[in-house]
Amino acid sequence: MPAAAPRVLIVEDEPALARGLAEALRFQGYEVDLAEDGPSGYAAAKRGPVDVLILDVMLPGASGFDVIRRLRGEGHRVPTIMLTARGAEADRVRGLEGGADDYVTKPFSLAEVIARVGAQLRRARMDRGDGERFACDGVDFDLGRLLAKRGEAEIPLTPREGEILRYLRSRAGNVVTRDEFLLKVWMYKSAAVETRTVDNTLAALRKKIERDPADPAIVLTVRGAGYRWGGA
Repeated sequence: MPAAAPRVLIVEDEPALARGLAEALRFQGYEVDLAEDGPSGYAAAKRGPVDVLILDVMLPGASGFDVIRRLRGEGHRVPTIMLTARGAEADRVRGLEGGADDYVTKPFSLAEVIARVGAQLRRARMDRGDGERFACDGVDFDLGRLLAKRGEAEIPLTPREGEILRYLRSRAGNVVTRDEFLLKVWMYKSAAVETRTVDNTLAALRKKIERDPADPAIVLTVRGAGYRWGGA
């Protein structure tokens, strides 16, 4: 029996834009559902099944920021692409730190959004794969389940945090610059972005997993250069 087509939920209150995105994704073989406001988008995402969520920021009833924060707070980890006309750095940071996995600013090309949907699906498949379990500094990581454990304490990870740990570990022994993170993990098309998104996200991750975030042993800072994996 062939596998079911991936399902994308678009939460967007501009009908023409929503229809255009839906038609383009369906042409690529995706199943697509639509919602027009924050509350109905939240309900549809929670009800599922949803493989990728495309979520506008400016929505009637509840903003996209509110929707993603509520979903993440309830443990829903659906890969999410924020879609907005806002281009300010503060809005990008707010969306990403609220739990979004990617961020696209209007106007955009349909090809770009389709490519980013595909990238999120590939990440999700990797997260479900084997070979994602390892230990470092007394923490047992299971990136497939987006879970870490120190002693008896379980530490849930966001998809972004899982990808950061995976990428750092794959580059063990090397310094990963902020620009490299933006290009390879955040998938920005250009690293020429004035942002503290990387530093803020790494600081939040350290608070979760390090014994002492001020003296980290897992995610190390290389002053003036970037970050390095602290394990073998």
